[in-house]
Amino acid sequence: MNLDAGLAAGGALGLAALLGTSDAANATAALVSARAGTYRTIGAWSVGWHLVGGIVAGTAVARTVVGIVHVRPALAAATYAAACLSSVVFTTLTTRRGLPTSASVGLVGGLAGAGAVAGGWHAVDWGRIDGLRLVGVVGVLLGILIAPVVGACATAVVARSLRHPGYRLRRAALRPLRAGIWLASAAVGLADGTNDGQKAMGILAVALSGGAALGDHGLSISWTVRIACAAVLAVGTVVGGRRIVATVSGGLSTTSSVEDLVAQGTSAGVIFLGAVAGFPLSTSTVVTSAMVGSGLVGRRRHVRWEGVLRVLVVWVVTLPLCAALGAALYELIRLVAR
Repeated sequence: MNLDAGLAAGGALGLAALLGTSDAANATAALVSARAGTYRTIGAWSVGWHLVGGIVAGTAVARTVVGIVHVRPALAAATYAAACLSSVVFTTLTTRRGLPTSASVGLVGGLAGAGAVAGGWHAVDWGRIDGLRLVGVVGVLLGILIAPVVGACATAVVARSLRHPGYRLRRAALRPLRAGIWLASAAVGLADGTNDGQKAMGILAVALSGGAALGDHGLSISWTVRIACAAVLAVGTVVGGRRIVATVSGGLSTTSSVEDLVAQGTSAGVIFLGAVAGFPLSTSTVVTSAMVGSGLVGRRRHVRWEGVLRVLVVWVVTLPLCAALGAALYELIRLVAR
């Protein structure tokens, strides 16, 4: 394995870990908000379901990610390495401040920046129609941007319809309600494993095979790659993700157990649909928006707008900053590899 391939493989596994820390940790937010158990128990629950989701994941999202750039095989590993590392560096810096940054958006930005330097502007698939859907950078970004809106609106509608019946629940009914939150959290973990896991899997498979994984019949991902990425992603949900969980569970809105259940359920549905359709969605944006949507069901003061604004600012600057960082890292990698 040459230096470029080694960096790409390390970057892909680093990306899986960061996706666990920044995105996947949001699957536990509702359980923490509802005080459904200790953080250790909730973390173990998240690890298990993310691991299962990553192992049983398909390849639709992975094909979308690796298809964003089209460069010569000799330059592919360095391009993927720079893209992954740009997302890892940026996400690490923001998550250390407790901000639920989207490593997925960072990856798209890194791919665009590194790909443009490696093969020119035409080497990046900026956006085109493939069948019935839009793919490329624009297609991925639209999916990432639209999914949170859908999640927030769906959560608000369902939570509003259940708001008054929820007030009438007796204390004895809270136990099965919390059991429902555990199940909804499992669904989010499973969905996130199938979606986020594929992003690192696709890059790792291509890097280790020297491009051979991209055959005429689609992308081939070995079980070794699947298990490695799923395990790293799953462990990442409890290693370093606690501050992100605190931000999403209590730093954006004040919610009830019913609203927590609805937020997790709608988030899982949106993420599952994204995985099936091949959209590499960001769990952090979907879950964060769903939690805000559930908070809006009550009063506007239930939403901590200062925290929401901070998150939005980070989301906006992620793509251009990671694109610039990806371009710089590509040049550095090629310089070192000479």
